[in-house]
Amino acid sequence: MAEDRTYVAENDTERERLRSLVTRLSDKELSRPMPAGWTVAAVLAHIGFWDARAIYFLDKWGPNGEPSTYEPEDTDAVNDSAKPLCLALPPRDAAQLALRLAEEADRKVKALSDAMLAKIRAKGGPPFNLSRAIHRKEHLDDIDGALRT
Repeated sequence: MAEDRTYVAENDTERERLRSLVTRLSDKELSRPMPAGWTVAAVLAHIGFWDARAIYFLDKWGPNGEPSTYEPEDTDAVNDSAKPLCLALPPRDAAQLALRLAEEADRKVKALSDAMLAKIRAKGGPPFNLSRAIHRKEHLDDIDGALRT
């Protein structure tokens, strides 16, 4: 039986939304403050960080590898720890990095074989969401809202 891959189209949609945002925003807009001391660019870097994490696990497993066991982490602690790094990146670099990592994560997730997806699901799922779109959409909605005000 073929594995459900509805996340591929969702990932494509939100990645293209990210591309559109990165392409059209000025450096001033990328530097715009967001809630909790973030900036638009830092939020984009945050998105990239979580895509990079997905890439790490995908690369670790390899095309036919065995998914590792996963211990849930304290995402607030991870986000707060990564925040200074996200804020330190030049805004345009942060935006372009987020887009590059989104492209790579989506490409790797899309390339998973049905056999590999079955292994991953048998282990209780991956230590990240195959629908990279869910996380991106949340933050792109936040950015769109901040830019409208």
